[in-house]
Order: sequence, then structure tokens, then C-alpha cells
Amino acid sequence: WTISTGTVCLLGSHQHFHPHSIKIPGDITLGGLFPIHARGPHGLPCGELKKEKGIHRMEAMLYALDQINSDPELLPNITLGVRILDTCSRDTYALEQSLTFVQALIQKDTSDIRCSNGEPPLIRKPERVVGVIGASASSVSIMVANILRLFEIPQVSYASTAPELSDNNRYDFFSRVVPPDSYQAQAMLDIVKALGWNYVSTLASEGNYGESGVDAFMQISREAGGVCIAQSVKIPREPTAGEFDKIIRRLMETSNARGVIIFANEDDIKRVLEAAKRTNLTGHFLFVGSDSWGAKSSPIAELEDVAEGAVTILPKRASIDGFDQYFVTRSLENNRRNIWFAEFWEDDFRCKLTRPGIKLDPDKKKCTGEERIGRDSSYEQEGKVQFVIDAVYAVAHALHNMHQDLCPGSTGVCSNMDPVEGRSLLNYIRAVNFNGSAGTSVLFNENGDAPGRYDIFQFQMTNHSHPGYRVIGQWTNNLRLNLEEMQWSGGDKSIPDSICSFPCNPGERKKMVKGVPCCWHCELCDGYQYQLDEFTCETCPTDMRPTPNRTTCRPTPIIKLEWNSPWALVPASLAMLGILATSAVVITFIRFNDTPIVRASGRELSYVLLTGIFLIYLITFLMIAEPGVVVCAFRRLLLGLGMAITYSAMLTKTNRIYRIFEQGKRSVTPPKFISPTSQLLITFILISVQVLGVFVWFGVVPPHTIIDYEELRPPNPDLARGILKCDMSDLSIICCLSYSIVLMVTCTVYAVKSRGVPETFNEAKPIGFTMYTTCIVWLAFVPIFFGTAQSTEKMFIQTATLTVSMSLSASVSLGMLYMPKVYVIIFHPEQNVQKRKRSFKGVVQAARMSQKSLNEKQNGETKIEPDRTQ
Repeated sequence: WTISTGTVCLLGSHQHFHPHSIKIPGDITLGGLFPIHARGPHGLPCGELKKEKGIHRMEAMLYALDQINSDPELLPNITLGVRILDTCSRDTYALEQSLTFVQALIQKDTSDIRCSNGEPPLIRKPERVVGVIGASASSVSIMVANILRLFEIPQVSYASTAPELSDNNRYDFFSRVVPPDSYQAQAMLDIVKALGWNYVSTLASEGNYGESGVDAFMQISREAGGVCIAQSVKIPREPTAGEFDKIIRRLMETSNARGVIIFANEDDIKRVLEAAKRTNLTGHFLFVGSDSWGAKSSPIAELEDVAEGAVTILPKRASIDGFDQYFVTRSLENNRRNIWFAEFWEDDFRCKLTRPGIKLDPDKKKCTGEERIGRDSSYEQEGKVQFVIDAVYAVAHALHNMHQDLCPGSTGVCSNMDPVEGRSLLNYIRAVNFNGSAGTSVLFNENGDAPGRYDIFQFQMTNHSHPGYRVIGQWTNNLRLNLEEMQWSGGDKSIPDSICSFPCNPGERKKMVKGVPCCWHCELCDGYQYQLDEFTCETCPTDMRPTPNRTTCRPTPIIKLEWNSPWALVPASLAMLGILATSAVVITFIRFNDTPIVRASGRELSYVLLTGIFLIYLITFLMIAEPGVVVCAFRRLLLGLGMAITYSAMLTKTNRIYRIFEQGKRSVTPPKFISPTSQLLITFILISVQVLGVFVWFGVVPPHTIIDYEELRPPNPDLARGILKCDMSDLSIICCLSYSIVLMVTCTVYAVKSRGVPETFNEAKPIGFTMYTTCIVWLAFVPIFFGTAQSTEKMFIQTATLTVSMSLSASVSLGMLYMPKVYVIIFHPEQNVQKRKRSFKGVVQAARMSQKSLNEKQNGETKIEPDRTQ
């Protein structure tokens, strides 16, 4: 539009008329963005008035300007002006409004515009905005910051906390006096950990604030570890009917995750609580709310029972008394600069102002103008008022410092600050450090973020008539939480659980659920395993077994065969009886050494044989005795030696008898080596083979004890035992006895061959019976000895079996060879007389008669056969 003034014409630059803005002139103008109205319904840009978030915050900026302009120390002789716009809580609308701030910086081409007299017009430029205070919602600040940075206009927000605004590359002209949600997310994570929770869900309103807050929480929790996200649910910007019931059902899919981290606006918080109440889940969910919940009463009105125990967070703040005094004295008369104040007045006092051409609503009373805030209406200072004041003062201090540097000694704005250079002002804003309205320092880091300082609240219902928020802690880079002051649903003082899996019992390892590090199954460390750490079961060393709770290993008890054990008593008793019997035979033979029976039995070999029987009985005590180097050495030596002596002597006897009678059949010449001396020599040669073998064994493997932990290691580790024993395996025992077994078998063969000897040569037949019986005993021994390999009492059974078998074989030899002789010597001495001495010639004759008799018997049987067939 143009106005002709004669010689001068003025060209206005306002292409848009702004009815929804406040303009207060000054030497330097600041911009302001406030959500005076809510988002409009059904496509309308603006809705109902927001008294606290809109009017309170906007009046806080006007109050701060008044304070600064009246302060002789801060920006003396410079007046700050303001242009305040309504964002209507909508980012797109706010972007359109904020174009007002950059109009003065847009170069316009006026070359083709002329006044009516042909002169070029004088263009009245709009006021130049050097900085913008705002906005409130993060989504609005992001939208506005994108255009303000193009024109290098610094922006200081009092409420936008989205983490992405910390990106100094994208939002380099954006600063804020409130901490970003990344700090808030860290504080909320610290709260979750302090409560012992590790499995929570997140709930976010769609948009920058909710989504970026939850993203920050999830990222920090991933980096820190120890907390898992069960569900991450987003509340749509325009929720449909039943949407919140669906959200509650989804949260209940992981019902163990009772903790819910919520970054949502007031309306969404309220509707979530209503849905939880509808589904009878009062007291189930444990909410941890962001600063959008804070200590507000509106989201929990009439839903106190559902919200009980909710932990909320709010940037540390203080109520500014000066603002309270200022605001409660505002009236329709003294606050005409606020174009929205009349609307606030009607809303606050629920009355209607008369306006020309507008009919009064009969349902509402008429406003008198005499109403007073706080007297005729409830008033409580809005939580972000302090930060609005601090934001205005931050720009004022930056301008003050800039003025001192660029305009030293001058009053008012000098040419160096006309215009104010945006990037230079940004540097001064980032460098400020002063005590703010609440007494806390106001400063910015390199990203333009304020330090994190939070109060932590819990909504408690100490009694049902006066529920309220109670400060239970604070967070300034680290958490200080008073757990004793917390209480939960129903006044319970114990902290409820929000965990995926309960801790495993001692001795159980965690088997993690794939992809969910906070969820696991507990698996018992079984067998001989113990719990090395919370994820690993390790097998105990061979000489150890797990403790009952399987948290460590303990030494395995060491056992040996005790003398009072039945496995030792029975063999020892048999051996003792055998030793007594053998001793009785030896004493009898010594006592009647020169009697015919003793001489006829071959005294020299008899004493050797009895010595072997004695050693066989003696080995039982060595097998039961506690293993040691000496005991082990004697076990090796005597285990096979006694039997080798016994069966060497028997073999020599049977071989002598066999050779005599075989020679007698062919010749009258006696065989060689049948004298007592020769017999002893042969016997000792046979015995020396066993002794030599044992001494070679000594040289190769010196005798020593071992503790065998494998032999008695059943599935139940409580029954595991280490067995102290000599280094003699089952195989070595058999090898040690193998030579004696060869002698035994050879002796048995000769006994069978000598079965045809005449009755008068009766020593061969008792030896034969002895060998048959001994073979039966040892054939029974083998399956018993090796059949106990899997028994828990293997060592005891095998030792008892071996010693009893040896005692039985010795007893058979003693009983069949010598007991009849002793019986005759003791009880029938009349039979112990000298008989006719038999020459070798007589033996030859007896042998030939025996052979002839045998032939005749065989011939007679042949002759009879045809008769039986007739």
C-alpha cells in the first residue's frame, strides 16, 4: 500500500496483518514464541486458550523485559522491545508466524516503485529482531530453528528438550536454558537402575519430543547395559477410538515389564491412565514420567489411584516470587499490552466481557473487571516461568557484554551494534554465565545446552483425601534418590519388581534368551560342575567335587579299606584261621619230623609248600593294610610269591611222580633229578622266575601310592570318594598272578596224567584233587573280580574277592595234602610206622603191573561188546 504525502510517499512493508502478536517498541527488539492457544480441531490453526503454558510463560517474558529495562546495571540507556507471536501449539503454523522475524532481513527489489511525483519511495522497514525467545514444544522449535539459522538469528528456548536439538551442525543458532532429554533420559535410566528394574517398556507420543526422548532412553540404556526394552509403543498423533485400550493390551503382552517409561503430552498421559483403569490394571503399571508429566495435576485428575507410585522428573526449578507479585496484580486496565489477556480473564474467572456487537451468553456471568487473580480464581505459577525469565536474561546479558566490547564508553546502541550481527551475538550468548532467577547458574555448553539439573517426584497417596507429588531425590549428573521415602500402590514401602527373569539360585547358570540380554533361563550346574560365574558351569578338578550349593569345589574325601569293615573282617578272619592251621601243621611236622609219614611226604618240599601257603594267608593282611611305599612293595612281592612257592613245590612233586612211573614203564633205570636236593633246586628255580619278574617291575616302576578319584565317581558327587591305594591296576594284579596260574595249570595237567598211579602211591591223587578244586575257585574268581567294575564298592569287593580266593586255594592245598597226615600223626600214631622200603625195581614192577591191568581191562571191554549186541 502507498500513502501520498505531497513531496514524500511512504511504502509499508507489511504484506500481512498480524492480529495475533504483541509489539512493544525498543532500541533492540527480541522475538517471542509462545503456545498461547492449543492446536485447533479439524484443521483450524488454533484452539482453546492455554492459561499456564501460554499466558503465564508469555507474561514471564514481559515481566523479565520490565525488570531488565528498569535495571540501571544491565543494558543501561538501552531499551529492549519485543514482538511476541502465538504458535498455537502447531509447528507449521509457528513457521508461518515466524516469517515476521525475518522480514527485515529479506532484500526487496523496489526499483520499479515510484511515488506519484516520480520520486523513489521512502521504505519503512519492519523492526529487526536480533534474537528469539522460544519456542515451547520441541517440534515447533525444530521447525522455526531451520528458518532462523538461514538468517543467523539466535534462538533461546525455555522448554524444548528434544535431544536432536543438541546437533550443533543442524541447529547451530539454537540454545536452551533447559537440559536436553538426553540428560533426562540418563536421569530416568539411573532411576530405573536404582529401583532394581531391568525390564521396562517405553511409551511415546508421536512427534519430536516423545520419539526423540524414547530414542535417547533406548540408546543410553543400550550403551550402559543392564536394562532391556520389552515394548516400545508409539501413541499416534491423531489416535482412533480404542487406540489406548490397544496400547494397554500390547503392554500386557510382556506383563513382567511393569515399569513404563513415558514421554507423552498431558492428554495422552491422561488417556493412558484411563485405559489402564478401564482394564482393571490399577496398580500394575509403574510409570516413570518425563518433564511433560512433571508435577502436574491435570493429567492425573480423578485417576489418582492409577497414577499412585508414578515417578516423574522435572528440571530443577523454583517459584519466582517477583513474578507472582507481578502476575496477581495484572488487570484489564493495567495490562492492555497483552492482547490475549481479555480472553484469559474470561477463561480464568468463567465470565464474559461485553463487546460491541457481540451478544452476551446468558449462561455465563458478566465480568466486572474487579476480579483479582489468586483471589477470585486459583493460581499457581507454571513450572517453566523461571526458564522463560532466564532465557530473556541470557540474551540481555549477551547484549550487555557485546555492548561493552563493541561500544565502550558510549550510551545507547552505537554503530557497531546497528545492526546486531547474529553470529557474534550467538557467541556472546554461549559465553554467558550468571546467576538466574532461581539462584542457580545459567550457562551453555558447546552445543547450546544447559546443564542437567532435575528434581525427582513421586505421586503418593499418603491418605486418600490429600494425594500429591513428593520430592524424593534429585539428579545433577548423578542420581541422589531417597528410597526410604518412596511408597507404592496401597502405601507399600517395598519396591515392586519390573524384571524379565528373577535371579538364579546359587549353583545355577544363566542361559540367555537370544536377543534379550535381560531375560534368561536358569540351568542347574549338574554332575561335577560348579558355577564359575553367572553364565558358566565348570567341571571341578579331578580331585574335587562341588559343594552342596555348587558355587565352588571342595576336596573329595579320601578313603581306604578299614580294618573294621565287613569287607576286611571276613577275609582277615579266614586268613587268621589259615595261619593258625598252617602253624599247627608246621609245628606238628617239626615235632614229628623223623616219623615215617613226615619223611614219606618229602619233608623238604613240604616245608617249602607250607611256607608258600603261609605267605598266601599273610598277603590278606597286606592287601587290607593302609597303602604306603613299604606296604605296596610287599604287596607286589608277596602277592604272587606265595602262590608261586606253593604251586612250584606241587608241580615239582607231580612231575617227579609222573617221571618215575613213566620211566618205570620203559626202563629199570631211575629218572634224573628225583633226589630231595634236586627237587628243592627245581622248586627254587621255578620260584626265582616270579621273584625276578617282581624285581624287574620294581626297577621299571618303583612302588608308590596313588589316590584314584575316577574309580569311585558316581553320578551323585556327594558319594564321590578318592581311594588311597597302591599303584597296582587290575591288569598288573592279573599279570602278577599269571605265572602262578601257569604253574597251577601245568600242575593240574601232571595231576591228570598221574591219575593211574597205584593206590600205594597216594600223594599224586590228593595233589590232583587240590588242583581241580583250586582251578574251580579261580575260575569263579575271574567273573566276580571283573564283574564289579561299575560298582561303587569296587575296590572293597575286588580286594575281598582276591584275598578270599587266595585263602580258599591255600586252604584247599592245606586241607587235602596235610590235614589227613596230621590227623594220622595225632590221632592214629599206630599207623605212623615204618613200612617195607620200596626200591626203584619195585616201583618199575608196580608201574608195569598197573599198565598191564589197564590193558587187560580195555581188552576185556572190547571182547564183551559183541555179546551185548547179539
